[in-house]
Amino acid sequence: MTVGGPSLPAGATPDSPIFVISVAAELAGLHAQTLRSYDRLGLVSPGRSAGGGRRYSARDIALLREVQRLSQEEGVNLAGIKRIIELEQLVDELRHRIEEMAHELLNTRAAAEQVAASVHASYRRDLVPVDRKQALVVWRPKPR
Repeated sequence: MTVGGPSLPAGATPDSPIFVISVAAELAGLHAQTLRSYDRLGLVSPGRSAGGGRRYSARDIALLREVQRLSQEEGVNLAGIKRIIELEQLVDELRHRIEEMAHELLNTRAAAEQVAASVHASYRRDLVPVDRKQALVVWRPKPR
């Protein structure tokens, strides 16, 4: 599976922090010092090895490329790029939450239908509903 280009080793996910800074810089087409700057600014936050070295995932590299594209092609400054990234992450979180809630709603509707079906199944069959408009009313005058 690839995200933004780099091939991943077997068993790795797009979020697996596997690329050292020099490899990530080469894959993203940037200088390693630029990656360090982006990390300090909070634009891209790579994982860390046990020794504290930066480890970039395929998703991080795709994000680095997007930062570069926004900066170079769209002319967005780094503060604007950071805000764009934050808003895109928020949109992704909200989409995920909507999916969760839609799934929960479907389950709730199915449960409600099941309960309604069990209630209907419990109705007594010997009782017949009567339409009040057609009901027969017997009038008996009060004795005097």
